[in-house]
Amino acid sequence: MNVISSDELNAFCLPGGKIASYSGLIKQLSMTDDEIAAVTGHEISHALREHSREQVSQAMAARGLLGVGAALFGLSETSTKVASTAYKVLIVTKFGRVDETEADRIGIELAARAGYDPRAGVTLWQKMLKANQGSSSLEFLSMRPAEANRIQQIESLLPTVMPLYEQARGRG
Repeated sequence: MNVISSDELNAFCLPGGKIASYSGLIKQLSMTDDEIAAVTGHEISHALREHSREQVSQAMAARGLLGVGAALFGLSETSTKVASTAYKVLIVTKFGRVDETEADRIGIELAARAGYDPRAGVTLWQKMLKANQGSSSLEFLSMRPAEANRIQQIESLLPTVMPLYEQARGRG
């Protein structure tokens, strides 16, 4: 994972699988190795599932369909912009949340199989929730699930991934 010197609280995966994290994520949250593994597993999951490539393909297809639709139906520039915005709010954000949820699920399993405590996914998102207090947006307008929902999902996965962690640590 590449580390970029910045105060931002984020990590990302680019098309092709390049993964990076901002140093602010690690420093400001005083992340443990297990929490770093949760983030790394999450980003590796994006690479494995090729989420970035899918998003680029979907965006290109949507632009093409909007262009064809505008031409066929004689839509004005304003109508085309409204349709584009509706697509982004209703479709793109939903698929983004689905991708993020999938990456959380797979990432926590990858971290557990590598011998990192999957409970760190919960503490990581608790720290993010605290760090982002007052700056959260409505989940349905966001590409990411709300931190509280992520915590809940990871907690629901713990009975499944804890045995993987125990086995990786030689205790299972």
